[in-house]
Amino acid sequence: MANTGRVAGKATLITGAGAGIGRATADLFAREGAKVVIFDINEQKLEALKQELWQTGAEIEMVVGDVSKDADVRRAVQAAVERWGRLDILVANAGIIPLLDVTEATGDDFDAVMAVDGRGMFLSCKHAIEAMLRVGEGGSIVCLSSISGLAGQKRQSTYGPAKYVASGITQHLAIEWADRGIRVNAVAPGTIRTERVQQLPLEPGGPEYLAAIEKMHPMGRIGEPSEVAKAILFLASDDASFITGTILPVDGGYMAQ
Repeated sequence: MANTGRVAGKATLITGAGAGIGRATADLFAREGAKVVIFDINEQKLEALKQELWQTGAEIEMVVGDVSKDADVRRAVQAAVERWGRLDILVANAGIIPLLDVTEATGDDFDAVMAVDGRGMFLSCKHAIEAMLRVGEGGSIVCLSSISGLAGQKRQSTYGPAKYVASGITQHLAIEWADRGIRVNAVAPGTIRTERVQQLPLEPGGPEYLAAIEKMHPMGRIGEPSEVAKAILFLASDDASFITGTILPVDGGYMAQ
């Protein structure tokens, strides 16, 4: 895809930027001219990404932190405000993806996923919206939901409910802030070839699970992080100026069945 500058000059915060969809999104936004704060708990991966993005000529800030911690999210938002005077775009991507059925999962497992995928998304949206309101010129938020946040799946007893939180936050906040020019949308990826998915063949039952899930996608394959990043770019950009409250499946036809 040729770079179009669709987010040129936009101050952007991407959570969970160190790997997978977040990393692909940070790379694409930087190449599209955005000013990007990359935020992740993994300092080593974040530093490597920062070095790569600098080579594109993009303006980059790096914040190491945990999206489940209020002070860390505040620091990430403030990094954009202090550097560029504003925050225009949030990509609320950070998440963890355990594969557990309800007999395997514990209450602590549930709480751990909700802390990152649920509370972390709430805090990211909260502090981003507050920053956008201070400037008063609107903004755009793209949350990462999942096909597991739209329909039931096996072995998603903790992750699936957390992604329903992502879908719900998206629609409620879209209505809450539409009259202030803040758009809130989500993408709902199918199975994507992230680092986590690439580890599945090494886990008990993983190869069989991956083979089965590939067949469940009508296109006959799983997706690539860059394909999700392109959908995020569209929703974040002014090309989607009359779109809010939408949850866009990026799933090779999975949800159309």
